[in-house]
Amino acid sequence: MTASPDAHTQGGRQLALMILGRIGASVVTLILVALVVFAISSLLPGDAAQEALGQSATPEQIAALRQEMGLDRPAYERFGTWAWGLIGGDAGQSLVANMPVGDIIRERLPNSLILAAITTLVAVPLALGIGIASAMNRDGRLDRALNIATLSMVALPEFLVATLAVLIFSVWLQWLPSIALVPEEAGVAELLKALAMPVAALAIVVMAQMARMTRAAIIDQLDRPYVEMAVLKGLSLRRIILTHVLPNSVGPIFNAVALSLSYLLGGAIIVETIFNYPGLASLMVNAVTSRDMPLLQACAMIFCAAYLALMLIADVAAILANPRLRNQ
Repeated sequence: MTASPDAHTQGGRQLALMILGRIGASVVTLILVALVVFAISSLLPGDAAQEALGQSATPEQIAALRQEMGLDRPAYERFGTWAWGLIGGDAGQSLVANMPVGDIIRERLPNSLILAAITTLVAVPLALGIGIASAMNRDGRLDRALNIATLSMVALPEFLVATLAVLIFSVWLQWLPSIALVPEEAGVAELLKALAMPVAALAIVVMAQMARMTRAAIIDQLDRPYVEMAVLKGLSLRRIILTHVLPNSVGPIFNAVALSLSYLLGGAIIVETIFNYPGLASLMVNAVTSRDMPLLQACAMIFCAAYLALMLIADVAAILANPRLRNQ
């Protein structure tokens, strides 16, 4: 018995409302995040005026520079000006570089996007392959070996992986540069050589987490009755996984990929700092050091917005992958 057109319309409307609800929740979360970012950055000791003038500056000089920078205004007024500027695409003026924050970010953001893109292209296929192979050989030797390997990789922090990579491939073997500086006219080979160690340091931890979550999602589907029915029909395990299990695991696997990729945001801060990579994360660290609040707040909002966007995409993908919602 097929569903009536009215049922399909009602189901599509319910699906659209759920997606709009997720988008609305993400927008509200981003507003709350903006409040938290502004409040926490305001609690940092010292300010840009003190950092710019140094310890020998008199209180009068500091007060005059604070007034010039607008740091003497009430917090709610500064937040309102900053938030309204963000909505209009203006992140304000850097207190240290004395230039628009947007111009500084536009110079660094492509570098971070390149690093994230290459890491994704390396980590996602390898992680999915490891997760699927581990699930297909559940409780076997290969599964146990892969479990030990991924658990070991999860336990390794990025700074340790990056430090060991520099020690082995840069100091001992002298194969790769220890500083990831890529000239503008660099070719693909030179780019890959410069980014090899940063990408490896980020990919190892991300790949391990993604592989373990992929394995769990596939094993969860392998325990379902429809898989048992497919086995009784004589289908091979490879065919069952490729034609039945993977389509039904799209939602959980996509969630695993999005959650793992969001980890790149935190890991990039450590990796970019160790390899002196001119990306957005290292720019934010420099902004903290110099107390350049507009630049720090803009960088933090970009990272938070990227994280929320990944979570939103994963949430929507899980909803669309749910047959009970899609086929209503």
